[in-house]
Amino acid sequence: MTVPGNLFILSAPSGAGKSSLINALLKQDNQASARAMQVSVSHTTRDARPGENNAEHYHFVSVEEFKKQISNNAFYEYAEVFGNYYGTSAAAIDAQLAQGIDVFLDIDWQGAQQVRMKKPSVTTIFISPPSKEELESRLRGRGQDSEEVIASRMEQAQAECSHYNEFDYIIVNDDFDQALLDLTTIVNNQRLKCRQQSIAQLELFSNLLNK
Repeated sequence: MTVPGNLFILSAPSGAGKSSLINALLKQDNQASARAMQVSVSHTTRDARPGENNAEHYHFVSVEEFKKQISNNAFYEYAEVFGNYYGTSAAAIDAQLAQGIDVFLDIDWQGAQQVRMKKPSVTTIFISPPSKEELESRLRGRGQDSEEVIASRMEQAQAECSHYNEFDYIIVNDDFDQALLDLTTIVNNQRLKCRQQSIAQLELFSNLLNK
């Protein structure tokens, strides 16, 4: 019997290091564990950018198709951002979980609220920078944004951080290795829960309880 996968949400302000943590976790876990793990591929109505592939980076669909899926209640969460729609397919997520794959959703606090209403078993994780000063330093360290953009990102970050208490877990990404260890611990904690282990170890406990 296949052990169902776990659904995780990771949210963080830009510059907190969320993407680096997810990538490091996937690389580490897929090398050391028989359990598969992957980041969900969202649907979007925006055009593909150079180097982006359909079904790898996003599922690129028309506005008409996206709205049709909204009317069919096909998304765990969706939002309109700067005139483009983004959403997480419920059918795709459920299929991956049924295959025993642990799935990560990289979404904001608003998306997390939507998913939590439809999937109460989801595990939510907030990645926080160690301080406002360090967050600004990281944003400036990219060397790509104007002062206006940095100010806007800092304002967005504070709005994101104001919802920290809605999440199950908080990881402060001060030391990257420690933050990765914390994230790994949360994932392993979910995998070791009784509802998971009772399926994974069914043969063991059948043997132990056989008289």
